[in-house]
Amino acid sequence: MATPGSESTPLFMQRRSTDEYAPRSYSSADRRVITHTAAELDDAGARRNVLAAGLIRGRAGTAAGLRSLNEEWGATFFDVPAEATLDDAAATEVFDGPETVIDVQTHFLADRGVASSPGIDKLYRAYMPRWWHEMDDLLQRDLAEYVTNVFLETETAVAVLTSGPDTLTNVEMAHVRRLVDEMAGPGRLLNHAVVHAERPEELEQMAQWKAEFDPIGWKVYTPGRLGPDGWQDGWMLDDEEHGFPFLQRARELDVKLVCAHKGISLLVDNGSPRDIGPAARAFPDLNFVIYHSGYEFAEPEDPGEGPYRDETAHLGVNRLLRSIEEAGLGHGSNVFAELGTTWFAMIRRPIEAAHVLGKLIAVLGEDNVIWGTDSIWYGGAQPLVDAFRAFQIPDGMCEKYGYAPISDRAKAKILGLNAARIYGIDLDAAAQAAARDDLRWARDLVAQHRSGGIGGLQ
Repeated sequence: MATPGSESTPLFMQRRSTDEYAPRSYSSADRRVITHTAAELDDAGARRNVLAAGLIRGRAGTAAGLRSLNEEWGATFFDVPAEATLDDAAATEVFDGPETVIDVQTHFLADRGVASSPGIDKLYRAYMPRWWHEMDDLLQRDLAEYVTNVFLETETAVAVLTSGPDTLTNVEMAHVRRLVDEMAGPGRLLNHAVVHAERPEELEQMAQWKAEFDPIGWKVYTPGRLGPDGWQDGWMLDDEEHGFPFLQRARELDVKLVCAHKGISLLVDNGSPRDIGPAARAFPDLNFVIYHSGYEFAEPEDPGEGPYRDETAHLGVNRLLRSIEEAGLGHGSNVFAELGTTWFAMIRRPIEAAHVLGKLIAVLGEDNVIWGTDSIWYGGAQPLVDAFRAFQIPDGMCEKYGYAPISDRAKAKILGLNAARIYGIDLDAAAQAAARDDLRWARDLVAQHRSGGIGGLQ
């Protein structure tokens, strides 16, 4: 979701946020990048004889923003030539790619109860009054906006619909998947089932949910739930009271993909990924996708994540890496780092992005990093895909810190190949289905939903 007036700069420079954190304040570097981007777009608009405002939402705006980040941070983090701001064909050549994009973290809010627009407004105004006013300009967080952002505005071949503790029920996620199956054909959308492992009755329900909802995996939110007194009912994947019984149940039911929210949790202890290594070692037949990779936000003027070292092993993504190493895991393990929100937050901090991607690949391997966006909170995510395709770790950082350059093959793995392997997706079939899809189903679904033709999802 965007703060007022933020649409005058490219998506990745906007002050957007999810329901899980407050919009981040601009740093002095951010402001310089925005100013430089505006100047570059003014020049491009004059040379193309169009209004600069008309270029912001397109790939010319993406190109200008990425080039401005290079200028600010003193290195070519994004390989984008000046021609990409001046010519649509040049921008297409830069940003198009052969990769099949699979987005394993997408959301929307249902039109009912606590997760309806008025219901969730009331909930978050009560629990998060300090920042709810930042969300006031978001007009839609519904199914129509979801289909628009994830399929009409972004080259997503397959999306995974998931939920936080309260925003969608398992029934709703399954019904949306079936609706998209009916309209688009099977395979464009997959669904999770959310399990609150601290509730014994939900462990009992997992067998029923598997039979009724056909989830591709289980989503868990170990920080617990945000209530009037802060986080409540937190637990850990390696605790014997809640975590291990849940994992044993996942094993018994043969739905062996566990997606865990770790990081972006206001530093609550149960949001730490320190439990991932022990849980993954104890259940080697399960796959663990770690949403956000344990990333935590730095203050605007702080440098953010740096290299993985002993003295910083207790911070951010490093907590995940230390847990993996202490468990004797590494390349080719059953732990996968996911980039939803993390990549959005790091684009404007490319030195941090280079460190996070560099050390994730160094410790986990390029086969164990997975694409996700956290849409719909950031709108159509195509600029995030484009920025990732253009990103590179500068040679100087590779030499100094031992990072491997991010090859085209590694990008293809992260954008789709890795997810296809662990989610059991036929990548060739998914690519072919997306290529021949004229998205009429998506336009029809959006039109029907906004006209009231598609009602509640219960």
